[in-house]
Amino acid sequence: MEFIFLLVGIAILIAALSYFAFSKRNKQRPAAQSQKPALVNCPMCGSGLQKGQNIYSKVFRPMNVPDQRCIISGCPHCYPVCEIGVKRLCPVCGKSVPPDGHLVARLFNKTQGKKHVMIVGCSSCLKNERT
Repeated sequence: MEFIFLLVGIAILIAALSYFAFSKRNKQRPAAQSQKPALVNCPMCGSGLQKGQNIYSKVFRPMNVPDQRCIISGCPHCYPVCEIGVKRLCPVCGKSVPPDGHLVARLFNKTQGKKHVMIVGCSSCLKNERT
């Protein structure tokens, strides 16, 4: 009879330990997934973009030239509507970019298929520069 109680006690102990080990492992997985580093940062608001998030932009001229004009409207965090606490700032002049404004950039198509973007300014500071 004591042997049966001993076996039942060991079975309960093994079940409890495996339950706690399994629940601890499941709690750690979502935290590790949510802390993935951003692939790229938005040039306008600085928010980190995860896989699948894109920057809204328009590229002018044919794609086979080495230098193209490009306008950047923002990312899902700052365009078309800014999230709470997100500021749209021009990296060139440092001033706030209005909701209908954009960044002006040059897109360089390198020979290996890579692209490089150089921001020239925002729609406000370039407009002030021309006048």
